[in-house]
Amino acid sequence: MFKKVSAVQYFEDCGYNDENMVDEYCNEYDEIKLPRRATKGSAGYDFFMPFDMQLEPKETVTIPTGISWTHEDLSDYIEQVNRFLPTLFIYPKSGLGFKYQLGLSNTVGLIDADYYHSDNEGHILIKLVNNGENPIELTKGKAFAQGVVQMCYAHESEELSPTESRNGGFGSTGV
Repeated sequence: MFKKVSAVQYFEDCGYNDENMVDEYCNEYDEIKLPRRATKGSAGYDFFMPFDMQLEPKETVTIPTGISWTHEDLSDYIEQVNRFLPTLFIYPKSGLGFKYQLGLSNTVGLIDADYYHSDNEGHILIKLVNNGENPIELTKGKAFAQGVVQMCYAHESEELSPTESRNGGFGSTGV
């Protein structure tokens, strides 16, 4: 299940702090679209650009999506197959990668099942890189990435501390 993070969290992650721009910030936040599948046969949930931008060749940028993901709607299923963890994998839209060489800085984004409960409200940030030789126009409201929910096997013999928990995103569990 996808939902919007709070406006406060979104503004913080965007670095928005100009009091003269509050109305513009609020309009941008209000217009954030929840991820959705384009067709009934689509495996990926499209993530949409929250604002317009141009990505120059070899440039990277972190996109605060305004979106969080939780697997809580799968809780009954998860109890039945407790060796599997729901995981959200983030990929660039294949057309943008193929045509313009747009990629993710970390190749594939992985959103763990417990990320939703972090202090940042589980805000999904997607870091893009333009691997091509031409600028790429990313347009507000257009799909730029996709998320695929998969169940990942967790070996039952693993010894994890029951108190170990995540609090944060990139690098929060080590590197």
